[in-house]
Amino acid sequence: MSGCKLGFERTENARDAFLLRLAGRTGMSIKVLLAEDDSKISNLIRMYLEKEGMQVVTARDGQEALRLFNSDNPDMVILDIMMPFVDGWEVLKKIREKSAVPVIFLTAKDAETDKVTGLEGGADDYVTKPFSPRELVARVKALLRRASGLNTKEKESQIAFPGLVLDTEKRKVYLEGKEIKLTRKEYELLLFLAQSPGRPFNRDMLLTNVWGYDFFGDKRTVDVHIKRIRQKLACGKRTYISTVWGVGYKFEVKENEDQ
Repeated sequence: MSGCKLGFERTENARDAFLLRLAGRTGMSIKVLLAEDDSKISNLIRMYLEKEGMQVVTARDGQEALRLFNSDNPDMVILDIMMPFVDGWEVLKKIREKSAVPVIFLTAKDAETDKVTGLEGGADDYVTKPFSPRELVARVKALLRRASGLNTKEKESQIAFPGLVLDTEKRKVYLEGKEIKLTRKEYELLLFLAQSPGRPFNRDMLLTNVWGYDFFGDKRTVDVHIKRIRQKLACGKRTYISTVWGVGYKFEVKENEDQ
């Protein structure tokens, strides 16, 4: 069971504080921190977000991004990787030490390893330049909707399976009686699958239902999140997510072959 991981970058308090703050902004302007050193790209994104009624604060380097994050308390961060002084990787790391705010990486780096590293480091989404401003706005709005915690499917207070319990009211997961710390997106993905046990979902269906929009980028984000969920549930006596070859994934309780 060397793959067993109980570690978690985002604390429960950080997530709860963020959700409470976001819920309190009903009817108010959403604040977005945009960290991008290219002024043309920054101005374009800002224009599109402001058309949607969002307040945008901009940073030209990583140091300024961290300063504005601490002073302005944004609801969303759009973060370039290659920035002066402090790069996007380090900025994300600092943000995740204290906050569960949604983060979108916006970068020219399109290598698969960079995308996986970003997602595993705590980013919620990854958009590669060149990009569609409308698509970026759609992703921002979708992440904010998901982050608000308003999931109409969470009607039951608990969903229980052998060895696994999902507390939908507290948004917590228990494996063999012990709490397993999942990121917000990992929790939402596991919950969605668990609500339809045995039903296979392809990546497009998972992206649409869990991420909340028609995904135009790298579908590997689903595989990355599935891998991390499996690692965190590997401490138990059973497995819960099966690969359906040629299709995608399904929730299925099976005895762990390593036991």
